[in-house]
Amino acid sequence: MHFDLIDLRLYLHTLDTGSITAGASRSHLSLAAASARIRGMETSLCIALLERGRRGVTPTPAGTALARHARLLLQQVDHLQQELAEYAKGVKGQVRLLCNTTALSEHLPEVLADFLRAHPNLEIDLQELPSLRIAQALRQGTADLGIISDAVDTHGLQTLPFRDDPLVLLLPLAHPLTGRCVSFIDSLQHDYIGLAAHSALAVYLEEQALHAGFRLQTRIRAEGFDGVMRMVARGAGLGIVPQAALDRWPSARPFNAQLLQEDWARRQLLLCARSFDHLPGYAKALFDALALPLQKRP
Repeated sequence: MHFDLIDLRLYLHTLDTGSITAGASRSHLSLAAASARIRGMETSLCIALLERGRRGVTPTPAGTALARHARLLLQQVDHLQQELAEYAKGVKGQVRLLCNTTALSEHLPEVLADFLRAHPNLEIDLQELPSLRIAQALRQGTADLGIISDAVDTHGLQTLPFRDDPLVLLLPLAHPLTGRCVSFIDSLQHDYIGLAAHSALAVYLEEQALHAGFRLQTRIRAEGFDGVMRMVARGAGLGIVPQAALDRWPSARPFNAQLLQEDWARRQLLLCARSFDHLPGYAKALFDALALPLQKRP
């Protein structure tokens, strides 16, 4: 086999984007150079790696196997660079942490700020994604740590309970449903104040509505939980936020709040990785910081 790390990164970029043109752009290569590199890989292996079509490229079975190994190899190279960077003054290491909406806005800011202050040579690549995509990224080796809902399949991952994360339905005081014990399905007949469409919780709630055979009727989208609560308080519609966000609201609440009773709404957040024991040094330090409050619990 005669290919290098540039070839492997190009190949993965091509799969991630669905086209050689976009993969070349992401790899900072010309289309001609990228095409030649991929053809060279196929020639070296004596097998086709990509199915080429009008709408882009898809991996062959052999291409899927190569992608799996390529992700592992590149992850190990990144880990090697992180470990060696500890010996280079002024070189910063990076940890990639993926999390859902609640973890990002409610549980992580102070913990991560304290961690960064204690580790001046580290950076954190923090990204919000739906829990299902986080689990997939961890299995593929494209992230070090994740914080996900326990509603998703965690096979192939190690997990540790992180925080309880129940979801709460908010209703304006003058709303016709106020004063009743309302199910999520009952609430779907009414207008909602939603989160930004790309947020992990917005995607999750819309999926739950579709599973029930309905669509979430979103009148307007707020940038965060505080915006949702303020609009519900003004009577613009219903809202769903995590209990942690509600707990930050002043004690005098100008809306009604009730815990959703559906199993999918009584969530727990999980800290997860492919293997806690085999995390690179930087990621292990972040894991220890995130897990420390859990270890102090009675």
